[in-house]
Amino acid sequence: MEDIKNTNNSLKGKNVVITGASSGVGRAAAEAFAAQGCNIIAVARGKKGIDDVVAYCQTLNVLAVGVYADMSVAKDVEKVVEEALSMGGKIDIWVNNAGVMASGKFEEIPLEIHQQLIKTNLFGYMHGAYIALKIFKKQNEGILINNVSIGGFMPAPYSAVYSATKYGIRGMMECLQGEISNRKHIHICNLYPQLQNSTGNLHSAKYSGFDISIPFIASDPRDTAAAMVDLAKHPKKDSFPDLRAAALTKTYKLFPKLIMNSASAALRMKMKLNKNKENDPGNIITNSKEPLRVYGNPPSKTTHKLGLALFTGIGIGVALLLMGRKTS
Repeated sequence: MEDIKNTNNSLKGKNVVITGASSGVGRAAAEAFAAQGCNIIAVARGKKGIDDVVAYCQTLNVLAVGVYADMSVAKDVEKVVEEALSMGGKIDIWVNNAGVMASGKFEEIPLEIHQQLIKTNLFGYMHGAYIALKIFKKQNEGILINNVSIGGFMPAPYSAVYSATKYGIRGMMECLQGEISNRKHIHICNLYPQLQNSTGNLHSAKYSGFDISIPFIASDPRDTAAAMVDLAKHPKKDSFPDLRAAALTKTYKLFPKLIMNSASAALRMKMKLNKNKENDPGNIITNSKEPLRVYGNPPSKTTHKLGLALFTGIGIGVALLLMGRKTS
């Protein structure tokens, strides 16, 4: 993706809260909104990553503050609101992005890891929506953007509780979209990206010998951040940031059992062959550690083109299959 450029100031001066902003998609989103002239309230549990994000945003001549808060804790979310409202008395855009992931055999992942995953992902998004909608209704305007992931439509193999949170977020937000449907200037936008070439995979919890590197088909976090900016400019209820996310979701809907069983079998074999069975709780309980950056792997134009070609092929294959079914 091309470098962020200050080419459109339609969001200039807007106050934007971004959770999980210390690395990955959240960090890319903070940089993308700052490039649009927005004031940034960057939220994360850890100090170092957030301080770096704030320093970068300030180089773009926008107001930026960091809030060290755990979105799974309601009182911490109140701190976020206080800081955000101190910047002009309103919140224009709230981006629910903070999330964690634990992978491995369901019964071999500690119960406390499962429980905290639910608190961070599901409770965290609930806390964000709960406070943001109250403020938006007082203002009679505002945009809530939820980074749900395609996990809201299709389960991630050997990540049962993570999948439960994503299905839960999607269900909660679809219900809330109905609740604010009579308010013309308040929007809830759900974004469904696929696996990202971000630090999320590096920070995730891994058990049972689960070990999977970031594949070349992973999407660029800056593309996902750009999709968030686009939703802020042109709100809509549901959006896929790229072709790959949409193709994966549509393919799963066509062959859910085949895809889930095949993916599970492949991971089962990979875990069996992995000689290193050391469990890693990742960032579920503690703050994310280095690297605190946007990308998990350095971006490559070659891998981007390969991924696009692969999904173009999948799309053509699915289209041909559907045509065959109609003919028969």
